Amino acid sequence: MRRGELYRVRDPRDDPKSGRVFVIVSRPELLKAPFPYAICAPVHSRAHGLDTQVAVGPAEGLKHDSWVHCDSLTSIRKRFLTDYIGRMRGPRIEALNRGLVAALELSG
Repeated sequence: MRRGELYRVRDPRDDPKSGRVFVIVSRPELLKAPFPYAICAPVHSRAHGLDTQVAVGPAEGLKHDSWVHCDSLTSIRKRFLTDYIGRMRGPRIEALNRGLVAALELSG
């Protein structure tokens, strides 16, 4: 399990869909620790033109173009992250980092 990986989660809480893809955004140290949760951002098929929404698509294992919504971070139990879809790399991870910085109003 690594930062930038995409997983489909069945029956996510507070979500109208029966399954949702999430991207892991936790730092590696947390993912290696016995702590049972990972911080994740949901993937949606629609965007609203916000700088906190990061484009992903077939290159990351998805069927169609979608967007990571960095404004909607959530904690998910690691044991639910089992249906691996794909992984963000290079420029996509850099865009994810920028989206998280914008969502959390962090200075570089």
